[in-house]
Amino acid sequence: MDRAHPHLSIVGDLGVDLVMGSIAEWPQVGTELILPRSEMRAGGSGANTALVMRHLGRPVQLIAAVGDDDFGRWLAAQLHGVQADLQTCRSSTTLSVGLMHACGERNFFTTQGHLELMDAAHVRARWQAQPAPRSIALFTGSFLLPGLRAQYAELLREAAQNGYQVALDTGWPSQGWSEALRAELRPWLAHVDHLLINETEALHLAASTELDAAMRHIATLLKPGASLVVKVGAKGAIGLSAGQRIEQGAVPAQVFDSIGAGDSFNAGYLAARLQGADLAQALASGCRVAQAVLARFPRATIAPGELAACLQPAAFNEVAA
Repeated sequence: MDRAHPHLSIVGDLGVDLVMGSIAEWPQVGTELILPRSEMRAGGSGANTALVMRHLGRPVQLIAAVGDDDFGRWLAAQLHGVQADLQTCRSSTTLSVGLMHACGERNFFTTQGHLELMDAAHVRARWQAQPAPRSIALFTGSFLLPGLRAQYAELLREAAQNGYQVALDTGWPSQGWSEALRAELRPWLAHVDHLLINETEALHLAASTELDAAMRHIATLLKPGASLVVKVGAKGAIGLSAGQRIEQGAVPAQVFDSIGAGDSFNAGYLAARLQGADLAQALASGCRVAQAVLARFPRATIAPGELAACLQPAAFNEVAA
């Protein structure tokens, strides 16, 4: 990693994803379906974001873990072009099957595996002290990493003290939202420069039924001057910073595999921020990158650096105009 230039360090989840589809309805128990498409790939929100950064030709560090088995070794081999600092846990590797539905929705079936064993000592030993200005530390897959979750507020604070801007994408809690969970998250949010969540997560985090009200409330919980970004699916994204609200639309498209859409957006948004883009430019970059990634299946056909044009300053200038 070039210490002279801003970079993205990701603290997050990595596992094996088997994406299959599509199905029109749930099958009867005990039957078998033949599906037309599948891909096995490195997955998890941390890995998804890191690999899209590789597609963009941008340097990235992934601080994550794998299991001590053949799948763990296979995962490590998929991360060429990424600075992957991986903790090997004495466990089987976490596996996830993503079933795509004809309507565009999806279901995940995920094993517990190694994600429960990744620890904070590994993270602290791997990130840089005093990184280049504008460097960002992204924390993602929060609720899938219980070994980190108990120290999340301290890790976010330490990342900020080390000189990183802090980005956070919590993901969806498998136990559901509650007032106790909201109280747990408030100390996290006080250290965040870029909060990247989706519309449903924003509504539940704020215990609100109206998105604008939810965003205004969440903004009060973030670090002063922070950017709140809400991903609204195929409609694009909404940003809020210093009272300025910006909407960025997305181009409608037919997509088979929407897994990792939010992670692809995160990569485009954060890569633009590393280049000095403002909020509007970074929102547009996130939408462009997500569209470019989701248009491809299987994802393994995307070459390193192939999507770099999504981040050209000329593209930022077009948005500003």
